[in-house]
Amino acid sequence: MRTVTYLIGFTIALFVFSCNEKSSLREEAEKRKADSLERVKRAEEEERKRPRTAADIKLTKKLAFDKYTLDDEYPYKDTTRVFQWDKIKEKLAHIDNFQREKKYYAVLQNYKNRNGEAPVVANYVRNAYKRVSDTLGTERYQSVPLYQADNDNVPILYGRDGSLVELLSSDTIPMIKVAGLSFDGTWEVPKRYVKTIGDTVTFNHVVVVDVTNQNICTIERSEETSWRILSMNPATSGMHKPPYSMETPTGIFVLQEKKPKMRYLKDGTKTIQGYAPYANRFTNGGYIHGIPTQSPNARIIEYSASLGTVPRSHMCVRNASSHAKFIYDWAKTLQSLIIVID
Repeated sequence: MRTVTYLIGFTIALFVFSCNEKSSLREEAEKRKADSLERVKRAEEEERKRPRTAADIKLTKKLAFDKYTLDDEYPYKDTTRVFQWDKIKEKLAHIDNFQREKKYYAVLQNYKNRNGEAPVVANYVRNAYKRVSDTLGTERYQSVPLYQADNDNVPILYGRDGSLVELLSSDTIPMIKVAGLSFDGTWEVPKRYVKTIGDTVTFNHVVVVDVTNQNICTIERSEETSWRILSMNPATSGMHKPPYSMETPTGIFVLQEKKPKMRYLKDGTKTIQGYAPYANRFTNGGYIHGIPTQSPNARIIEYSASLGTVPRSHMCVRNASSHAKFIYDWAKTLQSLIIVID
């Protein structure tokens, strides 16, 4: 009888031990699973916050404009020219990064000094055109004064017309605090030079101009870090030739306005010499446009043999007129960016 009782007790103890062991194993497995899920969650959060780099950007060709299309690399005289995709990816990563958090955007504007001539900066120089410039080479004419915080006596630098900024203060006060997205630093700017865009805009349309290789491409975002290449064409940028012709400035600019015909003057006169069709203005008097005519009443010229050769414009970027029209129809004002690289 004692043996039976002992066996029953041993069996019950073994059963209880087994149940406890299984319960402990389940709890341990559940803890490991929860820890694993937490690690995955943390990794995903860290990945979400990680600044994007050129390596994260995916570019896919899906041409929507297929005339005059250039290859990734193509011959030019006795050299080779290219589309600088690595450099372009760096710029797209920068655009992705500043759009990952909600911002209130604005654009600096002073086309033809319409918002008032900017004051002279503290340490100005005169450039080859005998015009006042800051130490970085940005001219006073058509530019915006940038002041250091709490010092609105004398501006330090000039911000180019068309530069994208983030508003860091109310846009109703006399001096508005901004952070440069097209340039570095945090600055204060008189209210009259700042046009607010808002916090709902998304910059998904980008035009890239390469002044070294004299080409142009259009790119549209398809997903967070994925972009489609819509066109790859020859272009001609601005040249350094005082007193009238200037280089196309490098940087990131907002598409500010469009003109179906941008009429231009004969150098040194007030006489209209001709027009450039489908003009898209991005900074100062710089437009992306079609082939200029030599008469205000001439028909649109589709193409020029000078495209993709050497700089020869006044500041603008000329390309085939049909490609300029493609940009004119596709890119949205104050919602598209023009990137100029060298």
